[in-house]
Amino acid sequence: MRKIALLGSTGSIGRSTLKIVDLNRDKFSIESLSAGKNIKLLIEQIKYFTPKTVSVSKKDDIQALKNLFPYVKFYSGQEGLLEIVSADNVDTVISAITGTTPLEATIKAIKMGHRICLANKETLVAAGSLINEELKLSKSEIIPIDSEQSAIFQALLSGKTSELNKVILTASGGPFFRKNIDEFEKISIKDALKHPTWNMGTKVTIDSATLMNKALEIIEAYYLFNLKSEQIDVIIHPQSIIHSMVEFIDSSVIAQMSLPDMQIPILYSLTYPERVKLDNMYLNFDKLNKLEFFPVDRVKFPSIRMAYEIMSKGKNSGAIFNAANEVAVEYFLKEKISFVDIFDVVEKVLNSADLFEIDSVEAVLDTVVSTKRKTEELMEI
Repeated sequence: MRKIALLGSTGSIGRSTLKIVDLNRDKFSIESLSAGKNIKLLIEQIKYFTPKTVSVSKKDDIQALKNLFPYVKFYSGQEGLLEIVSADNVDTVISAITGTTPLEATIKAIKMGHRICLANKETLVAAGSLINEELKLSKSEIIPIDSEQSAIFQALLSGKTSELNKVILTASGGPFFRKNIDEFEKISIKDALKHPTWNMGTKVTIDSATLMNKALEIIEAYYLFNLKSEQIDVIIHPQSIIHSMVEFIDSSVIAQMSLPDMQIPILYSLTYPERVKLDNMYLNFDKLNKLEFFPVDRVKFPSIRMAYEIMSKGKNSGAIFNAANEVAVEYFLKEKISFVDIFDVVEKVLNSADLFEIDSVEAVLDTVVSTKRKTEELMEI
């Protein structure tokens, strides 16, 4: 039985994970939970799944929770995340908190030899080289949860690493890939939050609209599968049925297909190398009218171009890219900048940044803090 520490239990991935656990109580148990602001939902989750340890963002929330659950150990902040991944009996960590917040806890879990079910792409974007060095010294393994990375992970099982030609990440294209670039200046927050196929959190939905999410996935795949940048391609597939593909040197292409529901890759990340039945998720090919594919317009979506530049630059450029984008999205959601300003802000910050090698968690976190400050200063001018 897998003993799970779930980082980000009240978010979209966290809630889907708990559905999977509830369907498979004989295979999984929740030992630890972490959550942010949604304490009301966290209380319901603690009642239902009875974890032994829980971490919250704010220390002020702990006392009220202790009164309700005196048998649970409560922690907060970074210390809390480190405590729950090292709780007794935990052998699997699901990282579903966005941003670089769970980076230290992820490295701690790697050192402890846990399986990391990774839904947090920013961890590898910001600290991919550092993570890979830690993995070499550990029995830990990363199994991706992102649907695209899970698809590549599964398709790669069809051949040897030496037989790989390239991976092809699919992108839904978000709500705007058919729009003319002249219309981008008028895009509203409401428009950007209308994703055509996926139900996701606010930040990820905006990233999908700008294709920043896909740019992050390109960089993530680079580190996750130890690829060369020229081995990574991207194509728009609006139906989100083919989640990604792998092309081998004999010209064979292996694609992973499923309904666009995160429960499927979450379950696989937990059960790999085995598969477990998941009812009501089967594709009905009779109702699939078409599967479309379009090239990515890198003029409309410079985020994709920036991803390839970052793979070339290396060093701390991924952390800079991710941090600048986080702040730019925050300002867009506050209506302080326009949709197209997101691209301009991120590129300006990236081009003006000092690059250096990442050799510690502290170096990554320092980069994130300084980049966020510089990005805010740029937008306040």
